[in-house]
Amino acid sequence: MASQMGNKGFRLKFMALINTILNGHHDHYASFIPQRSGTFNLLIQWILKLLFSDVVINKTQTASLNGLHEKGIIVYISKYKSNLEYLFYNVRYSLEGLPAPAIGFDQSILCAQPISHLFRVLLSHVDHLIRYKKFPDPYRSGFYKRCMEQGETSLLSLVDRGGFHSRFVKSQTDPIRYLIEIQQAIEKPIYLVPHLFLFSKKPIRYYPRLIDILFGGEENPGLLRRLLTLLRTPHNVFVEASEPISLKEFLQMPEHQDKSLEYLSFKLRQKLLNQLNRHRQSITGPLLRPREELKELVLRNSHFRRFMENYAKTHGKNLQETHKKADEYLHEIAADYNITVIRCLAMLFNWIWKTIFDGVVLDMEGLNRLKNATQKAPVVLVPCHKSHLDYLLLSHIMFMNNMPCPHVAAGKNLTFWPMGPIFRKSGAFFIRRSFQGAQLYAKVFSEYIRMLIREGFNIEFFIEGGRSRTGKLVLPKLGFLSILLKAYETGACDEIMFVPIFVGYDQVMEEKVYLEELHGQTKKPENFMQLIRARKHLKRRYGRIYLQFDDPISLNNLLADFDLPFKKMGQRKRQIVYRNLGFRIIHRINQISVVTPQALIACAILNYPKKVFTKTGLKGYIDIYLEHLNIQNIHLSEAFDNKARVVDEILIHYTKRKFIERLDDKKKNNTISDNPKFIAPEEKRPNLEYYKNNCIHFFIPAGYAALAILTYENFQFSFDTLNADYGFLRDFFKHEFVYDVDKTTEDCVREVLAAFIKASILTQHPSLPNTYNISPIGLKKLFCFANFLKTYLEAYWVVLNTLKKHNRSETSKKDLLKKISARGKKYYRRGQVSRIEALSQANYDNALVYFAQRGIRGVKDKDGIDFYTIMISKFLNGFTFLK
Repeated sequence: MASQMGNKGFRLKFMALINTILNGHHDHYASFIPQRSGTFNLLIQWILKLLFSDVVINKTQTASLNGLHEKGIIVYISKYKSNLEYLFYNVRYSLEGLPAPAIGFDQSILCAQPISHLFRVLLSHVDHLIRYKKFPDPYRSGFYKRCMEQGETSLLSLVDRGGFHSRFVKSQTDPIRYLIEIQQAIEKPIYLVPHLFLFSKKPIRYYPRLIDILFGGEENPGLLRRLLTLLRTPHNVFVEASEPISLKEFLQMPEHQDKSLEYLSFKLRQKLLNQLNRHRQSITGPLLRPREELKELVLRNSHFRRFMENYAKTHGKNLQETHKKADEYLHEIAADYNITVIRCLAMLFNWIWKTIFDGVVLDMEGLNRLKNATQKAPVVLVPCHKSHLDYLLLSHIMFMNNMPCPHVAAGKNLTFWPMGPIFRKSGAFFIRRSFQGAQLYAKVFSEYIRMLIREGFNIEFFIEGGRSRTGKLVLPKLGFLSILLKAYETGACDEIMFVPIFVGYDQVMEEKVYLEELHGQTKKPENFMQLIRARKHLKRRYGRIYLQFDDPISLNNLLADFDLPFKKMGQRKRQIVYRNLGFRIIHRINQISVVTPQALIACAILNYPKKVFTKTGLKGYIDIYLEHLNIQNIHLSEAFDNKARVVDEILIHYTKRKFIERLDDKKKNNTISDNPKFIAPEEKRPNLEYYKNNCIHFFIPAGYAALAILTYENFQFSFDTLNADYGFLRDFFKHEFVYDVDKTTEDCVREVLAAFIKASILTQHPSLPNTYNISPIGLKKLFCFANFLKTYLEAYWVVLNTLKKHNRSETSKKDLLKKISARGKKYYRRGQVSRIEALSQANYDNALVYFAQRGIRGVKDKDGIDFYTIMISKFLNGFTFLK
């Protein structure tokens, strides 16, 4: 009896000792990582810190995590269960000052635990097993819930080899359902933040390699492959955070009301998986199929096969011959995307950008908006086109920022060896300049684009059709847009996001070639020898590159503004849609463009009223233009932060390039004047005109209004009078400058008047409504803005005077342009044209198009010629106002 009591007492003491060690509860789990302490754990922490130190974290995406942590409870979501990934977030996020997960749902971390905690975990599990014949459960005990209510961050994985079996067959707790139950019981919001822990940017292969089978694929590598990558190439490993999902808002959605927990957990799991899959695809691109298989997707689809059968029958050709021709066309068009080539090019262009440029000014916020858009729908990138470097730069920037290189629409002129095969391997597909008379080719090309959209590839094309030779954006070409919208209509996708992109340069490499073409020289085709000669550019510096991204344009939202579904629209209505979208994109690119010192100072030099200008006088013009830009909140280059310095630097730069000449400015005592004089040689004004045109669009509305006001005899005018003249000028130069399709002429006039009043150019009449007076200082400022249009008025005047003497129907366009060019040079020599930059082939082309649309084609159209002669003379006379 005494022996039994002694044993019982010993057991009670032993259990009391265990209870003391376990702090009175069994809530000690290997899925929880407490703060580390002790020598051993500091060593483990140091090893993990070293292992994860070079992993790249997208700090723009993680910047909001601390804010979410203050407002609610954060749960990181990963796709695949991985202890290594759990340790990374726990260690690295702590070092970065971000909410680090201390709980890993259904995780079991033993090697990195503090020894004291590990001992308690083992002891609590043994004790619980002895007492209750089962292991402790952190779900049923409420351990996870209590930790989360105390503000602990956690990690939850969606896919686990045994996870579905445990939930569905063994009826174990589903962590997603558990989170929903917690959210329903508490007020504090739970934020689910999907995360991707990536070891490669490579797209998932359609056919896995042997190494993928043995050690896990690119998407979910095995532990050995993960460790080897972290040790050998840690800079290739990176983490991305997706957009957070508020669980509280998810449950409050109307479609989720009165639904079962099982239904809600299924829908939430699917939503998270879809978001993670889309995010991964936005980084690696779609599943990478062999090129031949992609070609088969195009050529063997039933819709295209029916077309070929009908085409062969209609044209009296053999079907096999038609198939062969279609295959040849597709071989001519299709890209051959190769990630290895892209990696090699990335290293090459890293060196090139550093060699010839002073850096890339990158809009990271805009880039992240683009990245978010790629997770929602196929994205069409629409940059402006100033240089051959544009498509190389954009693809490089996207690849270096964990996005797949887009498939780029390139001209067939770029298929020359060796660049053609290289471009094709890096994602370029090739397009002819014209589809005229090539019905089968056009259909093959359209089907190829449809396949790219359906497969989820991002596409890049230049809406201007070619590089701008003038420095300003060219009016949109709508053919490629119509192909994209046709693919959308036929069900290739449910949505397309168009992203306008500005690419700008302090100095373009092709400047000399552009000026030669504007003066009538024929464009030389690209070839291998041009590539060899291009090496001379590696010895020069071209300043900075500027890259800006606008908000994506949703095609669904755009079409919702029209009264008919796109499928029911006739051809005329569709053309309106294409024009609306095209002009909207061009206008958006203009609005996000960066004004550089080179561009703004070129404006001041060319618009200065005298040929000789002083630095002080030039600064006065620069100040007027800067004031106007600031009123509009236009994006200026950072160089303007030190205006005095940048003006001096650009004047020196332009002097070295011989765009301007510094006149002898020595004083009598041989000291250098602090207000030197300069002159722009006539033959160099077209060079400056190119850079002026880089930012001219910001001044054109003010130019229309100023030019109209300068034609009024009195210093007072009404809104209606200005509105009429503004409307005429906007229409007259509609082939030169893009306007905002969402704004009426009246809207634009009111915006300009508000800016002029703010700049003290105009004042409102104290008693007469909608009447304005020119202020004492306003006249000079109006002249500054009106001067932007003088070049174009003189060019159109030259064209009109040529049409007076010739019948266009009897003269080819080529011959007519030669006659216009000769007449322009004659007028310039006589002094009837004051600006040599008006003698531009591009201006002549646009003038001919405008006058032809107005029925003016030659000497027989006397009434139209007389009307426009009067109007042009009226506005040109406005420039004599200050004389």
